[in-house]
Amino acid sequence: MAITTCIFDAYGTLFDVNSAARRVAAEPGQDRLAAVWPQLASDWRRKQLEYSWLRTIADRHCDFWQVTQDALDWAMAVAGLDDPALRPRLLALYWEIEAYPEVPAMLRALKAKGMNTAILSNGAPDMLRAAVTLAGLTDLLDDVLSVETVQMFKPHERVYDLVGDRFHCRRDAVLFASSNGWDAAGAAGYGFRTVWVNRDGAPMDRLYATPQHVMPDLSPVPELI
Repeated sequence: MAITTCIFDAYGTLFDVNSAARRVAAEPGQDRLAAVWPQLASDWRRKQLEYSWLRTIADRHCDFWQVTQDALDWAMAVAGLDDPALRPRLLALYWEIEAYPEVPAMLRALKAKGMNTAILSNGAPDMLRAAVTLAGLTDLLDDVLSVETVQMFKPHERVYDLVGDRFHCRRDAVLFASSNGWDAAGAAGYGFRTVWVNRDGAPMDRLYATPQHVMPDLSPVPELI
């Protein structure tokens, strides 16, 4: 079965989840954050994912923006950052999250090959719209699919069902790319052809399925079509 549809996770895959903390840390007067921002960004992302999984397991869904705020509060507490102006500044820049530099050219190459392209993300619809618009990707994506449609987070199979519901394609006609090893494994187990974008050189997750392709960024994706 030929690939017809290329689906991308958003945060960490198309968009740099560290960009908000990195940018605020570079601002004047942010010496405390500048000293700890890499760890803060790592803790923020880790808790963001953990809270999404736990809420799905417990059937206590809330949107990803609430999860993002809760995770930041935890990360700031661990770092001992109590500046009342810092939290709203970090959250404001999360709405201005930066796309990785290779993303626009990669999507243009896929569209030139006639591919359907879309995002499938834990993100809330308004968060995703803001990121896509700011990055100038609107015309390069056929749709932006959010888990809010099914009220549960990845890697639940109902989330991956959204792709077939939208594009009416077989699972093995989908190429799915994610920077999250657990997400790539979930999609592989579901039946998608999968790419793990291993930006950090991490070891493979020991899960029930493994991605077919591993690459350091998204640039090689069009070569798979």
